[in-house]
Amino acid sequence: MSEQPRVEIYTKEDCPYCEKAKDLFDSKDVEYETYNVTGDDDLFEEMVERADGRKTAPEVFIDDELIGGWDDTSALNETGELDEKLGIASDAPEGHRNGGGEAAGAEDGEILEHRKLIIAGTGIAGLTAAIYAGRSNNEPLVIEGDEPGGQLTLTTDVANYPGFPEGISGPELVNNMKEQAKQFGAELKNGIIESVDADTRPFRVELTNGDVYTADAVIAASGASARTLGIPGEDELMGYGLSTCATCDGAFFRGEDMLVVGGGDAAMEEATFLTKFADTVYIAHRRDEFRAEDYWVDRVEEKVEEGEIEIMKNTELVEVHGSQEEGVDHVTLVENDQGHPTDRLDDPETEEFDFDVGAVFLAIGHTPNTEYLEGTGVEMDADGYLKTKGGDGGGQTETHVPGIFGAGDVVDYHYQQAVTAAGMGSKAALDADEYLEDLERADSSIEEVEPAAADD
Repeated sequence: MSEQPRVEIYTKEDCPYCEKAKDLFDSKDVEYETYNVTGDDDLFEEMVERADGRKTAPEVFIDDELIGGWDDTSALNETGELDEKLGIASDAPEGHRNGGGEAAGAEDGEILEHRKLIIAGTGIAGLTAAIYAGRSNNEPLVIEGDEPGGQLTLTTDVANYPGFPEGISGPELVNNMKEQAKQFGAELKNGIIESVDADTRPFRVELTNGDVYTADAVIAASGASARTLGIPGEDELMGYGLSTCATCDGAFFRGEDMLVVGGGDAAMEEATFLTKFADTVYIAHRRDEFRAEDYWVDRVEEKVEEGEIEIMKNTELVEVHGSQEEGVDHVTLVENDQGHPTDRLDDPETEEFDFDVGAVFLAIGHTPNTEYLEGTGVEMDADGYLKTKGGDGGGQTETHVPGIFGAGDVVDYHYQQAVTAAGMGSKAALDADEYLEDLERADSSIEEVEPAAADD
């Protein structure tokens, strides 16, 4: 291998995406330097200057070239460009380049390896499935996806997962589960599934980097990604005062007024977290009632009484104003006492007004990551959530394509809890094991019949 380029990563405390970036380079055996900007104003200003004004973490540099944050780095990894910048695209085996352990030398489109079971996603559902599948000797290959560890890695305090009376951080719980899955024989590979071909058996599974595997069964546990609003200013200011991760970026806007958009558990948790840094946190919710569980609503109400949070019900964000040089300057909101004000823009009772804040955090739900299953015959609802058979008895996680199973947030649009995702992950692994056993018995029966036919 040629001399390795210099990799630098600016990080901060309580930054899950920083950990994901470091894990990615670790998986490639690439050395890097880290600079923790937490509490270091000079280092923070250095990061902002080098990152063209971005006030978010991580920020990755390769030989002084700005690669960007986690999304930018992950996107380059998908296409193979990251390996080229690191000088390992042509020198290292294909599997090694991407954090796997498979053999080198496969041409584009060639099958690297056949696996009994491939699991898409390393959130709670995928890792639980990996633990159970490993214990069943199915040696699962787990593809980490573009958000390794899933949504729980963005949670600083998991207080309701059974067995942890003092609570546990999301990243710590996920890392513990990864180690547990590996102990039982699961193999974790950095990568993103591009497509699953269900027209042949075994399934043909292709990754975005061109790697191809075959598998007898697939568990879709690829989770969901944070939604955005699609409003003016969103694309230009994402990372410059607009964010979908309060735990990642909240500390960069210390002393500012901050706006959280949403009304569910995530919005309440993020608003509560941001009170550590903000002058005042404002919550804008398009309805009169929150969807969050009482625990989170109660915590927010406590902060309201203490003067740290203010609630703006029946209010929606319609534009973010500012610049990449100066960050977010203010926002435009609309309000109507009947709720859903953007549906009532022509109503004379709808009020539009500008509101001064220095940072905006979107917590408006998620979109299931199921695009790679399009064309397989797997049924989905209008929002892209997988339809599974459900009901009583076995096979509850089966999709309408035999051999493909669903678990976690790709299926569950209602509960969306870590513990329910874990439960579905275990069910999917058990269902997949039963399917694989039936497949093996069927293959054995064919092998027994074929010699007899030849003797005739």
